[in-house]
Amino acid sequence: MSEFLESEANLRKLAENFTKCVKGYHIVNDDPIKEAPWEDINAQVLHASGLIIDTKSNGSHKPGADISCSLGSLSNKSTLYEPDGKSFKISSYRLTTVCSDKEPGKIEEIIMEIEKRKNFQYYSIIVRNCSESNIVYDWFLIPCNYPQFNPRTYIWTPRIGKIGKNKGIVTGWETNLVHGSSMSITFSMSSQLWLDINVTEEMNAFRIASSTVEKKRRLNYIQLFEQHPD
Repeated sequence: MSEFLESEANLRKLAENFTKCVKGYHIVNDDPIKEAPWEDINAQVLHASGLIIDTKSNGSHKPGADISCSLGSLSNKSTLYEPDGKSFKISSYRLTTVCSDKEPGKIEEIIMEIEKRKNFQYYSIIVRNCSESNIVYDWFLIPCNYPQFNPRTYIWTPRIGKIGKNKGIVTGWETNLVHGSSMSITFSMSSQLWLDINVTEEMNAFRIASSTVEKKRRLNYIQLFEQHPD
């Protein structure tokens, strides 16, 4: 972990600025924070907390790092908690160059390709849980090679179709469960890598902040402009 993240004062600043940004966003927005808005909010939080932002992807869908800063390079992810409230799924690279329905590939080559594309130090993940009246956000900053995010942690086996035209055919790859987490690749979904992450007690150490907001914006853009005209 970075020395910056070992400081309690720095962690408090990150948490405070995360809450400010999340609540500020929802003054004028009903939609949950995800994808491009999360990258922008994340960059604001890091900058306000004393970190230097070098580059941003500005909503680009290219794989790999989204933000480069003095903390390191970050891959931004946004997702929902599963109904159990303890796990979430995130998507990662499309791996059609090394595995597909035409050529299932070899798992060692697939893992090497995943590792080659991992050009960042941290996953910066905002996970939300929505009710009728509120949205609860958790922000995790997890080292990219943390065991549950490392493909070499798992045992990989071919996924075999069980019905229809795919019966008996390799349709992807899947892993065993490790502390409730797993990975999978489905050829019909552009051979995209999916991570099914169970938040363990140990992983909670990487939860930087939590914030709850009401599903009720207070200003529209016209009102905002009238309060802050040019």
